[in-house]
Amino acid sequence: MDSCSFANVANTDMATARRKSRPEVQPPKGFRITRDLPVGRHPLLAAFPGLDQLPPAARLQPDPVARAKLFDETCVQVVDQDLWMYVAPWDMPPGARREWRPVISPGSDCIVIGKAHLAESPAIVLFMDIYHELCHVVQRHGGANLWPPGMSYVQRWTEVEAYRFVVEEARRLGVSDEFLREYLRVEWISDDEHRELLQRLEVALP
Repeated sequence: MDSCSFANVANTDMATARRKSRPEVQPPKGFRITRDLPVGRHPLLAAFPGLDQLPPAARLQPDPVARAKLFDETCVQVVDQDLWMYVAPWDMPPGARREWRPVISPGSDCIVIGKAHLAESPAIVLFMDIYHELCHVVQRHGGANLWPPGMSYVQRWTEVEAYRFVVEEARRLGVSDEFLREYLRVEWISDDEHRELLQRLEVALP
């Protein structure tokens, strides 16, 4: 899950509740998390060992050569900030809000992860989040602009596609619509946008 559209949201009650929730479904067998990974930059597979061997990896990138390159060359950067995850931009996106100070990673693919998120969030949430961000890495490789100016977060095709991928993976595991509604209720969208996102992803409204 992206940390937000253009600005990190920190220290919210929603953030704390999301980390402390206890979903009824676990991620697939073989999904591992190095929860004590220190602040700094690391290979993706140091944070999530074996992630490239799980079935969603092949569904995300069917070509084995491209898949190996994706998982070998993408890194993670753990930061001591209260945020979820986002793909580090190669340079500062035009139109970004002044308060957003992302990690910039010119020419390399890096997924930024909040230290508390990695250490405390339920495994199913981290499973969905990391594959969501990997969707964005693949999209960017294909030429997509992940931060198009002047477009609502829930109307960006890149976000809809990435959320659809992880919603489908979660449904394979038996995750309920109730859980999906909460997962998709992120701090930087309004109630109306949340409802629109649910409809776009065919998740039942409450």
